[in-house]
Amino acid sequence: MKPTKTRIEGLPTPAKGQAFYFDWEGVPNGFGVRVTATGARSYILEKRIDGKNKRITLGRHGDITCEQAKIIAAKEVLLISQGTTSKQQKKRAKTSSVTLGEIAEQYILERRTKKGGALSERTKQDIRKHIEKSFSEWENAPIVKITRDKCSAKFTKLSEKSEAQANQAFRYLRALINFAQEAHRIDDAPLILENPVKVISGKKMWNPDNARNGRIPLEKVGAVWNMLTERRQSPGLLQIAQTGADLVIFMLLTGARWSEAAKLTWDRVNLEAGTWHLPDPKNHNPVTLPLPAPLAQILKERPRVEGNAYVFPGRSRDHVKDVRQTMEQVSKLAEIHLTPHDLRRSFRAIAGKCGIELWKTKLLMNHISADVTINNYTETSDLRYLAPESELIAAWVIEQGQKADGANVIQLHEVA
Repeated sequence: MKPTKTRIEGLPTPAKGQAFYFDWEGVPNGFGVRVTATGARSYILEKRIDGKNKRITLGRHGDITCEQAKIIAAKEVLLISQGTTSKQQKKRAKTSSVTLGEIAEQYILERRTKKGGALSERTKQDIRKHIEKSFSEWENAPIVKITRDKCSAKFTKLSEKSEAQANQAFRYLRALINFAQEAHRIDDAPLILENPVKVISGKKMWNPDNARNGRIPLEKVGAVWNMLTERRQSPGLLQIAQTGADLVIFMLLTGARWSEAAKLTWDRVNLEAGTWHLPDPKNHNPVTLPLPAPLAQILKERPRVEGNAYVFPGRSRDHVKDVRQTMEQVSKLAEIHLTPHDLRRSFRAIAGKCGIELWKTKLLMNHISADVTINNYTETSDLRYLAPESELIAAWVIEQGQKADGANVIQLHEVA
């Protein structure tokens, strides 16, 4: 029989499950009608694809007519002869249209560090920053549209503004495309056969990584210390400026990263025990660090702000966002432009001057280490045993201040 509306609607309805009716005239081989126990009728095509019998739904009876179903079936048969199906084509089209912005958000959500943890907030911020600024015109375009030529041109343009930022932007882009190659595949083949960022390496375009080595010259540490202690107690400064001075002192005496110090909350500080705690540092290994007595005293003197959990509070309920004014004074005395991260380098230099072994210094700085001995045979989560080294560094800094200003130096209160 030829399939007609009357004949399709007259097919018996099964008591349960579904029934299939084939062997219709004037239709492609494998054309059939499926009837469910609810009376729903659909047109189907059953074919052997990739060595397996597969059933393709052509459409629901009533949504399409018998004649339309025959036409759709004929198109499916043609696609199958070409090694694909309409469903596979739609999947390819959907996969091929995934945008750089979508990949970035998926990467941020799913990517894990070597330790199995989520990406740090700083990394997430950097990725989103480059997507929105460095690659703004690519953000909502299919990632497959990013070519070698486009990468080459974009890298050159970004490098004209900032070589370091161009390097960082394209390292993130390379990681995102590598992720897309594995997360989105078409017929088990990579969405992108070759990462176009490879052109940067192939053409040797990467900008030189001129590692910063800025730090406070050791002979200037005393003057800087005196300025900071005076600034933190100066009645002529706003409280937020005094807080900035305290924050800079904290970084100088601990070697802490900006994010670790600025976001420190009171619940992670134990003034009685002389410790501070990082639950999720850059290396994702929680650690308890010693707090030298002079620094503990400074924190004891810090005012608590109701409703603000931060040791170094900013406006509202947030933490201090920058210490530019204080760092300008530090830079002036050091006679070199310095950033908060340079205080970390200064701490390392001071530790070396104090004769502290490098591995101990790295632990105090919570430095990411590839040293097998340290990682596997040394206590790295509770560093209270390094309190003597921490006290030695603080004492040396204060001593330099005394030498710089003699009797005029502003002394810290004695530690109880």
